[in-house]
Amino acid sequence: MRDLVTGSAPGTVAPSERDLVERFGVARMTVRQALDALVAEGVLQRFPGRGTFVAEPRRQPSRIASFTEDMAGRGTVAESRTLAADRVKPPAGVARALGLGPREPVLRWRRLRLADGNPVCLSDAYINAALVPGLFDGPDLPDSLYDELTARGRRPTWAEDSLSAGVATPEEAGLLECEEGDVVIRLTRRALWEDRPIEVSRSVYRADLHTVSFQLGG
Repeated sequence: MRDLVTGSAPGTVAPSERDLVERFGVARMTVRQALDALVAEGVLQRFPGRGTFVAEPRRQPSRIASFTEDMAGRGTVAESRTLAADRVKPPAGVARALGLGPREPVLRWRRLRLADGNPVCLSDAYINAALVPGLFDGPDLPDSLYDELTARGRRPTWAEDSLSAGVATPEEAGLLECEEGDVVIRLTRRALWEDRPIEVSRSVYRADLHTVSFQLGG
């Protein structure tokens, strides 16, 4: 049944239950259950009183972008300055988010992120050390965390983001070159590779230099 509608334009009338019963020589209930499954998958769509039709293809979730990729998509050049890169005992909340015990170490990578030379973001990333062995062992740090994870076959496949507004602390204002108390955007991310949490990050963006974009669908 799936093969019958594959390649058909959205809105094409699907074969009727009677036609399918005759074609495959199966019970009408079997045909109905198969149609129900294809409707649930989004391959077909039912309209009461009109029938069953080939559905519009569902949009796929957007690829989880790194800061570098995000800036490139905006037509700006990204740059990072490492403020700290070490192996640390995770804060309790980070350990829970990564599914680790309180004594299991994580890699902390704190960076100031710039776009076209302007400081835009202060980022603290905590990475599951067991999933990226040797990340900080070389003479140079990777240019991009997500590029490095991609090279290792462990790029995040799912992310949970939390967004809020706040005001810049004295430290954040000094690094982001804004005024203490200026409005900032705080973004917390928990990223998973397959079903394993691999990164928790906390980022602070200058609200006057950065816009957060979303893609939504119904």
